[in-house]
Amino acid sequence: MVLSKTINLWRNDLGKLLRYYERTKIQLKTLFLYLFLFFIFLNIGSYWFAMLTAFPNLVFGKTFSYYFKVQFPVGFLGALFDSLSFFITINIIRRALRNKGNVAYIAHLSIDILIAILATFWVLFVFTISGWIVGFFDSLHQVAEVTEMYEHETNLSRRTEGYKGLLQDAIRHPFQNLQNIYFGLLMGLSAIIPTAIHLSMFFKSLYITTFHSN
Repeated sequence: MVLSKTINLWRNDLGKLLRYYERTKIQLKTLFLYLFLFFIFLNIGSYWFAMLTAFPNLVFGKTFSYYFKVQFPVGFLGALFDSLSFFITINIIRRALRNKGNVAYIAHLSIDILIAILATFWVLFVFTISGWIVGFFDSLHQVAEVTEMYEHETNLSRRTEGYKGLLQDAIRHPFQNLQNIYFGLLMGLSAIIPTAIHLSMFFKSLYITTFHSN
């Protein structure tokens, strides 16, 4: 009984949020552009906060120039994933609200958890590609010695294997890779916003039905 009331309240709150989005979309023709720009700045902000708190030695060292350049592809590619996942989530919410059954409703919204998991792999992809882009442009029109120096950055397969190794090592030895895990979590925060909203609405509804139900 409590669960049924909780889900009904959850549905109502989610419906209000969807209707607010639909009104905003009609009133603001450039919503998509603003949303994309918002995610770009959010990803760049997350990137710098993660770098400053996890790897300050890289930011304030000789590698500052490299990591400064990396922020631009990171922001763009991160915003690309976040924008896509946002519109997928909107579609999922529409479908979930159409379903009268509670099980089907929860099943639809659970897809957001899958998106949050995919965000982990997207972060690895973003940094693999971003580093490669920066290394590629930095090595253009350079002498052979400098080009060789950037080999670890411009060789995409080596970069992929390197990040794959970091992920595997983090899974096997999490306590020895807390910096990398912390960095990855911060970079993936923007992708789990929909999941966080759903969970906050659920717990709010649960609180109301548990402590304020007549």
